[in-house]
Amino acid sequence: MRALSPLPPGGRRPRSGTVLAPVAAALLLLGTAAPASAAPAAPAAPAAAPAPDDFYVPPSPLPAGAPGDVIRARRSDAGTPTATRLADAWQVMYLSTNATGQRMATTGTVLVPKGVDRTKAPIIGFGPGTQGPAFRCAPSKMIESSAFYDQSALNDLLTKGYAVTVPDYEGYRQQPKSTYVVGRSMGPAMLDLVRAAQRMPDTSLAPGAKVVFRGYSQGGGAALWAGELQPAYAPELNLVGVSAGGVPADLVQVSLPLEGKAGFGVLAYALKGLDNAYPELKLDTFLNDAGRAMYSRMESGECLLELLLGYQGKRIQDYMTRSPVLDPPWLARIAENKLGATPPKVPVFQYHADQDELVAFPQAQALRTTYCAAGVQLTWKAYNSGHISLVYHGNADSLAFIADRLAGTPATTNC
Repeated sequence: MRALSPLPPGGRRPRSGTVLAPVAAALLLLGTAAPASAAPAAPAAPAAAPAPDDFYVPPSPLPAGAPGDVIRARRSDAGTPTATRLADAWQVMYLSTNATGQRMATTGTVLVPKGVDRTKAPIIGFGPGTQGPAFRCAPSKMIESSAFYDQSALNDLLTKGYAVTVPDYEGYRQQPKSTYVVGRSMGPAMLDLVRAAQRMPDTSLAPGAKVVFRGYSQGGGAALWAGELQPAYAPELNLVGVSAGGVPADLVQVSLPLEGKAGFGVLAYALKGLDNAYPELKLDTFLNDAGRAMYSRMESGECLLELLLGYQGKRIQDYMTRSPVLDPPWLARIAENKLGATPPKVPVFQYHADQDELVAFPQAQALRTTYCAAGVQLTWKAYNSGHISLVYHGNADSLAFIADRLAGTPATTNC
């Protein structure tokens, strides 16, 4: 997601709370996060579903190995022509851990800059923002087809000489079961792709390379989940910082304002993501015929553009006989996926739009309070912006934070 237009004179936007205009939402997926130094370009989204691709089908049974071990890899386009000039890229299937602690295979993209000493290159674990439920929406497919809306931010990192890992997260294949916004799945996927990149002989990346996690929106949540889980799950990684914007830290508080608003499609997708991660939730038992048709349509071909355009103003009651999140099993799993229980041990840059229409601002402030109370070296910044605009406006500060952490500059805090 990126800025749809420049800020009005004075740099302020009117207060949000209204449904996004269809034209503005339609533009959303046609752009990229701008680099710090230039206005973003606008690559087109793919018009048709990709052909079947057995690369994404996990072997059964899974091979022996540890989280982060590579199952298979293939060379890939790095995205736009600019990115291809900047980096070599691979699509990778690797072992990881799902939300219930079971072994799984998932996929992602590893990009290594050209013209640098790769044995000294730092690694940025890049959490992609919301792509959508269909197989064609997998971040690795979006990158390869030059439709990844975070491509310019990705290019900024490659230009700096940083290697970048971009997980697809769990569940992208021809019959997709993506575990959208499930932190207990996203965090391991982020961590294990860094491990996989270090274990691939072709990359030449060092096991002790400095690592920073960054992301925005869903990706911001994934970055912080990686930061929270790293000390226990991947203690060997040389993690030095986390940059996370627009973070959906508390799924309940994020979801409530989306009912009947522009972001309902994202809310519906989040319910499906939880159901895919935790089969005991049995979302299908709550659905009416319209709900079953909605999810079939989503998983057969819809990405973020369709989620925002197709479900504006809809409500749970339009698709379900009752709300699933009132049931104890749902409440328990949602509680497991609330950030803040194990605050990161490294410096954090957390930022958010104070007029965020898709990821509620107060729950981000609450996470900031939790982290500060726990002694996290937190830099917090609130921008006078909406959710989409902040992908662009927060990029320069994120890059500066990353550069300082990699340079070993002592972190400060404004708690």
